[in-house]
Amino acid sequence: MKKITLLYILALTAGLQTVFAQSASLAEPGVAVFYPKDFDSIHTLPSLAVIKDLPKRDSLPAAWRVKPKFIQMDGKSSVHFDLNPETDLYGTGEVIGDLRRNGSDVTLWNTDNYEYGKFEGKQLYQAHPWVLGVRADGSSFGILADNSWRQEIRLENGVDIVSEGPSFRVIVIEKETPQEIMVALGELTGTMAMPPLWALGYQQSRYSYFPDTNVQELADEFRDRKIPADVIWMDIDYMEGFRVFTFDPKGFPDPKGLNDYLHARDFKSVFMIDPGVKQDSLYSVYQEGKAGNHWVQDSLGNEYNGEVWPGQVAFPDYTRPETQKWWASLYTDFMNLGIDGVWNDMNEPAVFDGPGGSMPDNNIHRGGGDLPQDVHLRYHNVYGLLMVRSSREGIMEVNPEKRPFVLSRANYIGGQRYAATWTGDNSATWDNLKMSIPMSINLSLSGQPFNGPDIGGFTKSPSADLFGNWIALGAYYPFSRNHTSNETEGQEPWAFGKEIENVSRTAINRRYRLMPYLYTLFHEAATTGMPIMRPTFFADVQDVKLRQEQQSFLLGENLLIVPRWAKDLKMPEGDWQNIAFEESDDNYQAIVKLRDGAIVPVGPVIQSTEDYGTAKLTLLINPDEMGNASGSLYDDAGEGFGYQEGDYAILDFSASKNAKNTLEVSVKQTEGTRKTAHEYRIGLVKDGKVNYSDWSSKDTIKIDLK
Repeated sequence: MKKITLLYILALTAGLQTVFAQSASLAEPGVAVFYPKDFDSIHTLPSLAVIKDLPKRDSLPAAWRVKPKFIQMDGKSSVHFDLNPETDLYGTGEVIGDLRRNGSDVTLWNTDNYEYGKFEGKQLYQAHPWVLGVRADGSSFGILADNSWRQEIRLENGVDIVSEGPSFRVIVIEKETPQEIMVALGELTGTMAMPPLWALGYQQSRYSYFPDTNVQELADEFRDRKIPADVIWMDIDYMEGFRVFTFDPKGFPDPKGLNDYLHARDFKSVFMIDPGVKQDSLYSVYQEGKAGNHWVQDSLGNEYNGEVWPGQVAFPDYTRPETQKWWASLYTDFMNLGIDGVWNDMNEPAVFDGPGGSMPDNNIHRGGGDLPQDVHLRYHNVYGLLMVRSSREGIMEVNPEKRPFVLSRANYIGGQRYAATWTGDNSATWDNLKMSIPMSINLSLSGQPFNGPDIGGFTKSPSADLFGNWIALGAYYPFSRNHTSNETEGQEPWAFGKEIENVSRTAINRRYRLMPYLYTLFHEAATTGMPIMRPTFFADVQDVKLRQEQQSFLLGENLLIVPRWAKDLKMPEGDWQNIAFEESDDNYQAIVKLRDGAIVPVGPVIQSTEDYGTAKLTLLINPDEMGNASGSLYDDAGEGFGYQEGDYAILDFSASKNAKNTLEVSVKQTEGTRKTAHEYRIGLVKDGKVNYSDWSSKDTIKIDLK
């Protein structure tokens, strides 16, 4: 009788809410799983986010701090977490707004959101039902709502996650630091695969470079002007009438010849493929899809059609194993033309004449294998993930000896396993430039380390000054691509005059010089789940004054990137030294600070990653107050999967000051069988200058500290 009365009182005081009993268990140390009383796995499982089993291994400790309350509110399944109001919250995936997410709300419903203009930018292209919490003492937790249905995250009074689907399980991670949370999230949802080295290079795109002679001229301009670049992107105009897997017979009559031309000049090509297949009885892809019964259906079981770029299209139902295999098979002839990477766009899915710009909620995905049949309301947020998974499988079938590269606009938490991402249709405004930093950081803190915005802005035409500032920052994004619309002025590095061309060259040169360090960070992300681009507060998780700093950011653990426009910075403690990359200052380049106690390997200026090597490296060093420093280098072939068989090397660098006031740096290979003859020099970073030692091929290098 007392239990019934208590539930009744709770219902009245909570606005006709019903609080359900729940089960809780510890799946592994620091990872708890909570189930509502009415949980039915058929409605939310198997999880497309979580890659590991989470069996009940132990009872939940009595001292467990972050516990959910499962609630039915206005007919919606919800969960609430009470939190100390001093807790700082981050994550929530792809969002605009401040780095610290307290007081915000986000709708998780993947949406084609041009210029972030709809829904106040709170509903964008991806869904990450994930919140990272950091307490005043640095101890941290993560909350994952393992549920793909449309939902909201509200961070006004604690954490509320409100779903339009059935009751769902919640996973809570508890660790000593936010860094440990990121590693645990990587173990839970998977880490990104090691990309091909060329994907880390600078990349040039436009909607669209047309015809193919324009692409060739673009490649030649980069090489003639000695501006490093690795990739040129092909947007939808290369297709015949926007039909996917086709080529315009006039504009791109010889795609293999184009790719051969690019490869001869050390460029890679990435071509766009959308999910919508033009409804055309003479079009082979549509014919195959119809014959194979591969399309998403409307609520009556008929082929669903909606308008996208080609006109009326049908949409592959990637929940069906047969459709996944069919879609993957379409890449065979496509990739055999010498295409290097694939860009999956419009895969929210975007539907111009559909409700809310997408499919009706009651469309049917028929499922198969582990996935049950269900409505679009359940599968909408994972449509992009399922598409890029199928695309990646198809690309690997064609080129099993190469690492695939896929970029996706839409995705779901866990989708980092299949694709990199960018932040969609931003604009050439100062606000968009500045918000790109917290936006990319929160994506990184949601498990997606390989991300970045369109450098320069996709819509509108930037001024020379804005572009100069943007390219000077964009050299440090994990994904570094300059992309703009067909309605804007040219946005190539030389399009703004000689001064900004030089600014661009300098910024991109820096990226390529930092490639040994950057590639090492990508390996760390692929193996541990740690972000590449990190919030400044990761430098000292107990320094609460850093928690809202969103102008600067860490690149890995050892470099702090400070844009020239940043004001009133909150700086981490320590002797962070400015690295002087050039002899003169153009007043655009970001300030790059080296942490005390750090060693960062850098290489020479190169024109593409085809020229990359680690045989000759400069070790930038900022010793701590005791004269010590350390760092590492990851090295492999940059392509293929030999590293999985041991063909890689991890080198550890260790520096110490001896009694003669000399800095000694030792080099030791600690992992892998890959052998390369190395030559090093020390670059001692102090007071805005770099003092270099002589080159040496010995395992110990020295420089006088006087």
